[in-house]
Amino acid sequence: MLAIRFHSISMVAARRILVPVTRNLGIRKLATGARQNKPGGTISLALKGVMVGAVIGTSWSGYNFFKGSGPTDHMLHEHVYPVVLEKLPDVKIVRKIVNESDDSGLELFLFQFQTCPFCCKVRAFLDYSGLSYSVVEVDAVLRQDIKWSKSKKVPILLVKSKSGKYIQLTDSSMIVSALYSHLRDRNCDIEQLVQYYPTISYENDMGRKVFEIMNRYFLMCKDHTVKTSVNDIQEEERKWRVWADDHLVHLISPNVYRSFDEAFETFNWFSDVGEWNIHFPKWERDLMVYVGAIAMWAIAKRLKKRHQLNDDVRSHIYDACDQWIAQVEKKKTTFHGGAKPNLADLAVFGILNSMEGCQAFKDCLENTKIGPWFYSVKKQILENRGRVI
Repeated sequence: MLAIRFHSISMVAARRILVPVTRNLGIRKLATGARQNKPGGTISLALKGVMVGAVIGTSWSGYNFFKGSGPTDHMLHEHVYPVVLEKLPDVKIVRKIVNESDDSGLELFLFQFQTCPFCCKVRAFLDYSGLSYSVVEVDAVLRQDIKWSKSKKVPILLVKSKSGKYIQLTDSSMIVSALYSHLRDRNCDIEQLVQYYPTISYENDMGRKVFEIMNRYFLMCKDHTVKTSVNDIQEEERKWRVWADDHLVHLISPNVYRSFDEAFETFNWFSDVGEWNIHFPKWERDLMVYVGAIAMWAIAKRLKKRHQLNDDVRSHIYDACDQWIAQVEKKKTTFHGGAKPNLADLAVFGILNSMEGCQAFKDCLENTKIGPWFYSVKKQILENRGRVI
């Protein structure tokens, strides 16, 4: 298919570029018997186009053959490590979370949407861990504050390393795993640690090049003599972190944007919580509310179909809440992590926290037993969080 496209392009190029060229008289007479000033004929141009297209197409096919990027190829192609910036981008910091007891030595800058489920998950971890960080609120529509980054998705966390450079982390689960690993082993520099979370590009079943961050649910530990019981606990924790990302989060949009009225109500709540009227001009705030509500209402319909949800989308999120609480109750402890929340608790809380002010969350409180656990985790997070400036 690519060779055909190149052939078409070459045909157009031949007509525009090769037609005006005047050839040597002897060659023209030998080849066509035409007079010197007669332009090349259609057949000649077609042959030229075919030749150019064949050369380019063959070269491209050969490149893909040796590179191994055919539609059915599932081999790993390249390792892409986190981007390192020489300096902090020129952006507006809207607030700082300052914890006087933070001894991590980390300087963190979070680019986020206040009510994005993945951003809420990262904030839940940062606050519970007692870390200090600065917040940049990104315009959900225009996204000017992340125009410096190739990634147009949030959260983006910039971490200042010992060398004074800024490491860009772009996946919420990887951010949590990497920072938690660093907090467990302060001797491992964050710039070195993130090398254990490379992004791998490969071709999926549909022939599309996709990227995946390897190990993003794993904690990196230098001590390889971890006890079996600890491994089992971490495996259980990973299982529910994956569940939160692969299942629970996909139920949020279809529920909070179930109807246009709910979508509009949700974005007005986003505006209040994110203080959009303070951080953005009125026209930009209105653009985010109205365009965002319409867009997400439409997207929610597609997501409902993609994830095979029936029209009663509330039933799906009720089932998910019941499934999670059943796991907590099975342990006969306040949290999934026992007496204190673990990374699975923080992941599930963060995702549910993204819809706390919406009608969907109020319905969850009324129809499931999620409330006591949710507010117990929230209490732990707020007690550890620093001062908001």
